[in-house]
Amino acid sequence: MNGWDREYDISMGEYIELFDKSMRKEQESNIEFLEDNLSKMFDRKAVVCNSGTDALFFSLLSLKIGKGDEVLTTNFSWISTASVISMTGATPVFCDIDILSYHMSLDSIKKMYSPKVKAIIYPHLFGNMSDTSKIKEFCQEKNIYFIEDACQSIGSSYNKVLAGSIGDISTLSFNANKVVSGIAGGGAILTDGDTEIFKRLRKHGEGKHLGYNSKMLLFNAEVINYRLNKLSDYIKRRQLAAKYYDEQLSEYVTIQHNPDNLNHNYHKYVVRFQNKEVRDRVKAKIGQIHYSKPISENAMYDAIDHRKDDYIVSKIVSDTILSLPISPYITEKEQDKVINTILLLI
Repeated sequence: MNGWDREYDISMGEYIELFDKSMRKEQESNIEFLEDNLSKMFDRKAVVCNSGTDALFFSLLSLKIGKGDEVLTTNFSWISTASVISMTGATPVFCDIDILSYHMSLDSIKKMYSPKVKAIIYPHLFGNMSDTSKIKEFCQEKNIYFIEDACQSIGSSYNKVLAGSIGDISTLSFNANKVVSGIAGGGAILTDGDTEIFKRLRKHGEGKHLGYNSKMLLFNAEVINYRLNKLSDYIKRRQLAAKYYDEQLSEYVTIQHNPDNLNHNYHKYVVRFQNKEVRDRVKAKIGQIHYSKPISENAMYDAIDHRKDDYIVSKIVSDTILSLPISPYITEKEQDKVINTILLLI
């Protein structure tokens, strides 16, 4: 449940106006208006592209990371967080996670570091954020880049610091399931440095080096920009839905308890059950699993070079986690159906 169909019903006139305005223009005309809006939001330079995956991939390429290098990342996330590393020729190094936040464990990061490590890709999972100050200190100490995967956390903040503003390079995604989405996906790169390399990479390298077809078309940019201006309302609605789940379920399942200094966008509302059997029984009726296995357990890694820490926590979480339906437009009646199903099956 993403809720975009319901928003269209509510705001149909505005969407038709956007469509009409866009169709009277060249679809490959500039989309700087969206980049300008993102730049104002994050106080950084912004370059948009075709997807959050491309944004991560281009981030690594811009840092000249490739064969012979290693990149630290989590063993519990969407697979592109790690696959982009292998796409450059570098070796992914999988770290375990913290049992409460589901974010990368500093102890595992330190354990898996080697002199070949050139960067870390750190995702804020499900829209949640944690204190990354010690991880950033470690990166500075070891002279490695901190790439912030903020693809799931647009609008979230920790100690009033926005996700997307803390990485040497940060990335966003506008995939259909995100808090702000385009009609055809999309991504963005945020940096305080030079952006020309990203603009060339998204347009076949402009003949100067190898590049890719990763442009964003005008109508998609218009939809993202329109929704970006409604982000605070989306988050408030998601937070209200999450609070209702918390109130009704906290005695029965493991929920994430968020500190007061966290502004969570609730891209996903996740709970954990006492074991895989119970989780799977509930999953047969409601919800989705994000994610069903540690990344390194995917069959592709049988043939791809990688290193990995023991992933006991990643495995526990993969076996017991479930994402419940949430959107800005979910109703209490719909939530009650989810809640009652869980209470009946646990």
